[in-house]
Amino acid sequence: MEQIVLEISNHIATVTINRAESLNAFNYETLLELQGKVEAIRIHPEVRAVIFTGAGEKSFSVGADLKERKTLTDEQVKRNLFKINEVFNAIDQLPQPTIAAINGFAFGGGMELALACDFRVAAKDALMGLTETGLAIIPGAGGTQRLPRLIGQARALELILTAKRMTADEAMNVGLLTRVVERNDLLDECFSFSSLLLANGPVALQQAKYAIKNGMNTDLHTGLQIERKAYEVTLPTEDRVEALQAFAEKRKPVFKGK
Repeated sequence: MEQIVLEISNHIATVTINRAESLNAFNYETLLELQGKVEAIRIHPEVRAVIFTGAGEKSFSVGADLKERKTLTDEQVKRNLFKINEVFNAIDQLPQPTIAAINGFAFGGGMELALACDFRVAAKDALMGLTETGLAIIPGAGGTQRLPRLIGQARALELILTAKRMTADEAMNVGLLTRVVERNDLLDECFSFSSLLLANGPVALQQAKYAIKNGMNTDLHTGLQIERKAYEVTLPTEDRVEALQAFAEKRKPVFKGK
């Protein structure tokens, strides 16, 4: 059985962590499968948006598989830590917009996967948090870096140092989520949101994402240079010409990602 299921339809890739019996925890094999799927998505010519979610009714992902962890040597633990960082960084750097559809528990590495995505949409009854300090460790897959950049240092310190488990409404209030919806509406909401993205030029989406994410990590002057270079990438595209033609003809443009 595949531990990571990839489905592609109408330019949207849906990636499902398929270990419901383990609350979609990450063991090493799962991380390797996820890495392969992410690499395939990166170069897939038809994928313009990506949704990550978990199988079953209970969990998005509870992070590292603690049953596996107890059997590992120190070297294997470090191997897993390196791999989860590598995979989540690859998700963070995907050119396509990414959405975490948080359908249940999102703790530890599961929350860090959601933080590696561009947008987070949660079911109303979901619970989430970076709970690692309660296990005498710290977030090790980007949580200490991505969370404060998203919600601010003081709030991130509070959540990480207390290992707080948040409801979806609490997470929404601190700026962690994009939307909170009823459980039965979660994937439909993510697909609807994706359709808003897909209405725009695929190259423009990728370049805008690149400019924002890379510009945020530098000074304004350098960020403006990044923006200009990203803008220049869109100039020779067929889609830009199509957009102008569609505007002149008062119709919706048909973008090809070229």
